[in-house]
Amino acid sequence: MALGNPTALLIIDVQQGLDAPHLGARNNPTAEQRMRALLAAWRELAWPVVHVQHMSTRPESTLRPELPGNAIKPEVEPLPGEPLFRKTGSSAFIGTELEAHLRRAGIDHLVVTGLTTDHCVSSSVRTAANLGFEVTVVEDATATFERIGPDGTLHRAQAMHDAALASLHDEFARVRSTRAVLDELRALASA
Repeated sequence: MALGNPTALLIIDVQQGLDAPHLGARNNPTAEQRMRALLAAWRELAWPVVHVQHMSTRPESTLRPELPGNAIKPEVEPLPGEPLFRKTGSSAFIGTELEAHLRRAGIDHLVVTGLTTDHCVSSSVRTAANLGFEVTVVEDATATFERIGPDGTLHRAQAMHDAALASLHDEFARVRSTRAVLDELRALASA
């Protein structure tokens, strides 16, 4: 499906606490810059932007509401009037009013960015697709961390990211680059 208004930009869990060194190596070090570029384009077109913030209940998490790490990074801070949905689980749709908000606004297509690709981004994309939304995931405006598997094997961040995107593509979403999305937006704006 091609982009068109109303297509919402969904920005998931871009929070200070995800810069914590103990999380390990991360891929896509410029993901936040790409998110900022997409956000600027959406705002310029006055298209809907939706923010999601993780409010962790896990004692060891840097994303607990009482910690500085819970704050949204400045690159993608919500402006007044841009909805912010707070969640405690991995999917932006579970335990929030996100679906109801999108339905009321007549939004049926989401362009998804955020952190992390294999956790909350993937969970939210899968839920959105199962609810009947068209979804585009921006591969270079998402990122994740290296992981240790149950057998002790280290899985590099880029491999985790690529596997998560491969499992979403053509099943739950289209996976595209920031450049491709911005090029399509420019073409729409000049039409």
